[in-house]
Amino acid sequence: MKYAVIRTGGKQYRVSEGELVKIEKLTGDVGEKVTLSDVLFIGGDDEVKIGAPVVANAKVTGEIVGQGRAKKVIVFKKKRRKSYSRQQGHRQYQTTLKITAIEA
Repeated sequence: MKYAVIRTGGKQYRVSEGELVKIEKLTGDVGEKVTLSDVLFIGGDDEVKIGAPVVANAKVTGEIVGQGRAKKVIVFKKKRRKSYSRQQGHRQYQTTLKITAIEA
């Protein structure tokens, strides 16, 4: 099984063909094709390619399945004995991507 390690949104993800991945928000509508060229590693089928820092001429293509938001994260600040507390919520924007091809 062929897989790759890609970098997008300041994070790294291990992906394989046919997999659904939730990543940081990418611009585009549902159904659009997306090409990710920051491929750091390709492995599987007794073949390994390691980038320095990226693998040359490698790309991962995918299709946008959905645009949404993650679960709410509560940000709570408190200073004891000072009657100070603040609460704030945050929901990060996410893109659900279906990986269609890994090319090297």
